[in-house]
Amino acid sequence: MTNITDKTIYRVLGADEWAEAISVGQYNGAPHDIADGFIHFSTQDTLAATLALHYAGRDHLKLLHVPITPIEGKIKWEPARGGTLFPHLYDALAVEHVTRVDDIRLDPDGVHILPEDLR
Repeated sequence: MTNITDKTIYRVLGADEWAEAISVGQYNGAPHDIADGFIHFSTQDTLAATLALHYAGRDHLKLLHVPITPIEGKIKWEPARGGTLFPHLYDALAVEHVTRVDDIRLDPDGVHILPEDLR
């Protein structure tokens, strides 16, 4: 169960998307985010399932760590898969709000390897 008191939320994206965000100072979302009107984020509890469902087989991904506090007025917790609440950002994500970026790679079996502290 997602805890809406989580202090950090997470965004998975391609390395090229992150490079573009850095160059313009903000991340506006992937095409599906733009179509939905918000940027999809995950919690620590939903991260592995998000990777398996939406990024299966994709290597060289980036994982953005974003504290909720600076963007909290623009976040809505809304039900998605099975009624689980997911954080949705109704604005662009300023690069300055990202406090950590991890590389996400695939293991030999094609499963994403999360950072040790998020497993």
